[in-house]
Amino acid sequence: MSTNSQRVAYGEQLVELGKKYNNVVVLEADLGKSTMSSLFEKEFPERFFEVGIAEQNMASIAAGFAVTDKVAFINSFAVFVTGRSFDQIRQTISIGKLNVKICGSSAGLSDFGDGSTHQSIEDIAIMRSIPNMTVLVPMDSVETKKMVEAAYHHEGPVYIRVNRNDLPIYKKEDEEFTIGKLYTIREGKDVVVFANGVMISIAMEAAEILAKENIDIKIINVSTIKKLDRQAVVDSCKSCKGVVTAEEHSVIGGLGSSITEALRMEKNIAIEFVGVQDSYGTSASNYQDLLTHYGLTSQAIVDAVKKVMK
Repeated sequence: MSTNSQRVAYGEQLVELGKKYNNVVVLEADLGKSTMSSLFEKEFPERFFEVGIAEQNMASIAAGFAVTDKVAFINSFAVFVTGRSFDQIRQTISIGKLNVKICGSSAGLSDFGDGSTHQSIEDIAIMRSIPNMTVLVPMDSVETKKMVEAAYHHEGPVYIRVNRNDLPIYKKEDEEFTIGKLYTIREGKDVVVFANGVMISIAMEAAEILAKENIDIKIINVSTIKKLDRQAVVDSCKSCKGVVTAEEHSVIGGLGSSITEALRMEKNIAIEFVGVQDSYGTSASNYQDLLTHYGLTSQAIVDAVKKVMK
């Protein structure tokens, strides 16, 4: 039975990789019970390395493993693994095109109780800017598992952004996942909504609201942010009246930027962004309160759709 938790799915898939491939090693920065890399530690303690609160060293050690034909998965909260380790990821892992897979756990606003220091609303922008890096954002736990498997087989560094909270499942167990491919979650003719992560379920809620007003939106899961199929993006927008992007990330440098870059040569396409408006996160009593506070809601998508249709 599938779990609704992306981080549990991630940990479970690490274990499956460990069973199939003896060159998989996992490194952790003192957060194994949160990232769920602890599941791998339990099964394969000889291939698990706890480095403590030292993300920079973790990235460098992983690079060392990678040059000896290991595939290293490194884990921490998204804000720490991308921010603290930027230099090591850029200088060693990415320049070297090494097989290090980076899991940014508790991403976006999903660590709702710990505030701005622990919430990553710029991690995708950071990782997108690094040459040779592939950036993936799963919409649910099923896609997370498929993504981890795909990351193992992908040559070069990969960043996977994992949500802390349970999310609805839209990916079918028997459906494939291919890095770079777009996946249509809902067909529609009026406006295309490109979304990923938690914003898929929120976009589906918006579709129900809009359908009552005879507005029909297409929802596309952009689970690959970098290594994006530009032509597929362009083709998805043919005959539409506008485009909306919805992401749990800053509107600067994330999904909205990626889609706009793909459409930059196209004419007469209105685009609206739903995302965090150049602001840090904050603490809250629950996840939904934060999503509402930052305008990551079905109503925000509804409003954006109506705006581009004008």
